[in-house]
Amino acid sequence: MHPPRLVWSLRHAVCLLVVWWAGICASRGAAVHGQAEHVVVVVWDGMRPDFITPQYTPTLYEFARKGTFFRNHHSAYITSTEVNGTALATGMHPDHGGVMANTEYRPDLNWLASYGTETLDAVRRGDLLTGGHYLQSPTVAEILQQAGIPTVIAGSKPIALLHDRAPRKSTQAQKESVTLFRGESIPRSVAEGFIKALEFGTFPTNSAGSSRDRSGTNSPAADASTAVADAARAGRRPGEASPTPDSWTTKVLTKGLWKKNVPKYSLLWLAEPDAAQHASGLGSEAAIAALESSDKNLAAVIKALEEKEVLETTDILVVSDHGFSTIDRGPDIIEALKRAKFNAGKQFRNPEAGDIMVVSLGGSTTFYVFEHEEKTIRKLVDFLQATDFAGVVFSAIPIPGTFPLDQVHVGVTNGAPDVVVSMRWTSDRNENGVPGMITAMEGKRGLGTHASLSRFDLHNTLVAAGPDFKKGFVDELPTGNIDIAPTLLSILGVDPPRAMDGRVLTESLTYGDASPPKATEKMSEADRDLGFLVWHQYLKTTEVGSTVYFEEGNGECRLK
Repeated sequence: MHPPRLVWSLRHAVCLLVVWWAGICASRGAAVHGQAEHVVVVVWDGMRPDFITPQYTPTLYEFARKGTFFRNHHSAYITSTEVNGTALATGMHPDHGGVMANTEYRPDLNWLASYGTETLDAVRRGDLLTGGHYLQSPTVAEILQQAGIPTVIAGSKPIALLHDRAPRKSTQAQKESVTLFRGESIPRSVAEGFIKALEFGTFPTNSAGSSRDRSGTNSPAADASTAVADAARAGRRPGEASPTPDSWTTKVLTKGLWKKNVPKYSLLWLAEPDAAQHASGLGSEAAIAALESSDKNLAAVIKALEEKEVLETTDILVVSDHGFSTIDRGPDIIEALKRAKFNAGKQFRNPEAGDIMVVSLGGSTTFYVFEHEEKTIRKLVDFLQATDFAGVVFSAIPIPGTFPLDQVHVGVTNGAPDVVVSMRWTSDRNENGVPGMITAMEGKRGLGTHASLSRFDLHNTLVAAGPDFKKGFVDELPTGNIDIAPTLLSILGVDPPRAMDGRVLTESLTYGDASPPKATEKMSEADRDLGFLVWHQYLKTTEVGSTVYFEEGNGECRLK
């Protein structure tokens, strides 16, 4: 028998040990996930951070002022929708996500021509050929469903499909999940049901400003009876504003898909202001109307969450896929190549070794050399480095004055080209005073585009608010679209099946490690002697730990 004092001491020690261990477990649990019961991501396609103003985007402005504003946010390169839609979904750069451009050439999908990477046909064919690995990494929605958490994805653009594309559902969480993309859905019956419902009507094809002419007045209907009939089909009263793809999708999400309850994870992808900026230019009347439209849709989301009494327990992230630039000029690159004796075109025709397919992406251009003939690749780079439109040249093979494709994480994607050119850009302003001008293949001066290494394309928008984000906080550290997925999973307490390229944005969160990470800057440069000319290009990056962000890249050919 132990002496009484010894027994008491042992019991006291055990109690202290239990209390200490419980404290450790509690602290670890607090660091594992956030407090939010719901997470909602709202994507404003093509939204630049300098367009957040109290005049045109009052909801987003207040949201940024009261929540966390990420001052130094970055798009993934190539700065386009499908690339960054995949980055947002997977937390990966293109070499791990699987999509490197909006338009690619993969001989196994189309032998003679390029294709849109977001199309249902390409997605289904790609999954068929790769055993379900059209995307090379799982998406947030797929990871959450695997953990038993249903999700809702709703987009007015086809890109929403890439977030949750599986046509067959087996688990209960998968069966309760929905993907809505440009008026279609998985499962198909969901969209058909909403379209049949008078409350929602058919999916519209007009943009945010298409119900108005250039003077800002409403376009007249052919006659009153037609107007009444159109309104009835669209599920609205005569005289009400015509729905847009964005307003229709927002309404279906908030009043349809959220009717019974708000799931733990939802994503809404809005097409504006991207569509208006492409069609009318940055700072135009239509572009401003598109900003106002997206702000109203954001307000509708917040109102719906408030009405369902879940706003206080919801984290909301507003993010854009990329920034935007104004087209300064649009050279005919194919014609220039033909004059230089290359056999080049927008697609192949009975191709032979050395033929070149040129794919315009707006602010970048990709070149596919048939059979990857090295002699032609080298001659092509020689030509490009002497032009007045090339900004940064990336090559699949080592060539002086270029960077490797791997440096921008596109070297091992399924559709990797032989040469990628980020087009030349400046900080000049357009006629509306918006900075950022760019050269784009066959582009029309004054209209908008993106996809380059211009800082105006690379620096995009991220604002977040909710129980897990700091209030009135400005995050000065570099952040990127690749960080969204790991941060969402951290908040919801679900571990990714593999490490992601992005990082958890711990410095902006109210839980976890309070010490902010440090950023380091790097500059890569490449030169080439071209006789009486010299080619020079650069690429600026920042790194936080192992996460890489692209700041800007450009180049020029000049006299020695």
